[in-house]
Amino acid sequence: MKFCSLYSGSGGNSIFISSGNARILVDAGMAGKKIDEALKSIDEDPRDIDGIFITHEHIDHVKGVGVLSRKYDIPIYANELTWIAMEKSIGNIKSHNVKFMDRRSSVSIKDLDIKSFNIPHDAAAPVGYSMCCNGKICSVATDMGTFTEEIKDNIKESDVMLIESNHDVQMVKYGPYPYPLKTRILSEIGHLSNDDCGNAILDLLRIKDKRKIFLGHLSNTNNYPELAYKTVGNILEDNGIVIGNDVHLSLAERNNASECYIF
Repeated sequence: MKFCSLYSGSGGNSIFISSGNARILVDAGMAGKKIDEALKSIDEDPRDIDGIFITHEHIDHVKGVGVLSRKYDIPIYANELTWIAMEKSIGNIKSHNVKFMDRRSSVSIKDLDIKSFNIPHDAAAPVGYSMCCNGKICSVATDMGTFTEEIKDNIKESDVMLIESNHDVQMVKYGPYPYPLKTRILSEIGHLSNDDCGNAILDLLRIKDKRKIFLGHLSNTNNYPELAYKTVGNILEDNGIVIGNDVHLSLAERNNASECYIF
C-alpha cells in the first residue's frame, strides 16, 4: 500500500491511498488544479482515482471535490447528512458518482476495504476512515475535539495513520482569534491539541508499536510544525517510547505533498 498526505492543514486537506489495484482520496480540500499537481508530483494520475471519501463538509475538506469528480468522472462517497451539508459547496455531481455511505459502515473498491467511524467535530456527521488491503491497515483521523474510544478501536491496528495535532492550547488562549472561535477549537467537538495528540499516540502504542504516524491538520495560526513534533515527541519519550524505533513520526506538510510511505 501507498500512503501520502497531499495537503494537511487549515488551508486544505487531501490524502492519497493506494493498494495493489485501487486508488482513492480521503477529502479534496484544495482547488482541483492543486490536487492534480500534487498527485502528479508523486507519479499518480488523477484519472486513476477510484473514489473520493469525504470526512465532513467544511470547505478545507471539500473545496476541490466537485471539480475533480466532474473532470475525471470520480465517484464521491459520503454519508447522507454530509452530502446534504456539502451539496452547495461542490456543485452538480453526476448521479452515478453520488455514493451514499452510512456512518460506521464499509465499502470495497477492488482490493481495498474502506471503513468509516464517527469523530466528534462541529459538522453534520463527521467521520474518519480506515483502509485495509491484505492485512495492512492505514487510517485518517482528524478534526476531532477528543480522542474517543470509538476512534481508538477503529485505528488501533493501523500500520500507518495520519492523526490530528492541530494546536497548542496556550497559543489558542492568547492568540488573535475571537473568544467564540477559541471556545469552539478547544471544545470536545473542536480540534485535537498537540498534548492530546501525544497522549492519544501513547495510548495506541501500548496496543501496537512499530507504526508510522503522520501529525496532520496543523493550524496556521495556533501551531508550528516544530512545536507539534517536539510536544508529541516529548510525551512519548517521557514514557519510554523511542522515536525511530518504537514509532516513526513525521509531519504532514501544509502546502505540498509529504513523503510517500510504502508498506
